[in-house]
Amino acid sequence: MSYQQYGIDPALVERVKFKLKNPEIKERIKMLLQGVTKADLQNATKVTRLVGLAAGILGEKLSGMQTNQIVTFILAQKIDPANTFHLIKLWSMFR
Repeated sequence: MSYQQYGIDPALVERVKFKLKNPEIKERIKMLLQGVTKADLQNATKVTRLVGLAAGILGEKLSGMQTNQIVTFILAQKIDPANTFHLIKLWSMFR
């Protein structure tokens, strides 16, 4: 299922992808997500907090609606950061 079906703006995704090409920003995001578990990514409160912190690192101002769309998308993916298949699936979704 595509992120666009959750109402996430493709222009936002492209801006984020571009910003993540900056090694400093990429490293800060990696540090933010270090140690995040599948349980963390199924907890709406924790995901909302992570999205807010990531948006701050990326310099993106997200509306409440945009944050909710992103959180809903993340929860629906049932991501397990320890499962390589899940990570490959996500990577291919955003290529």
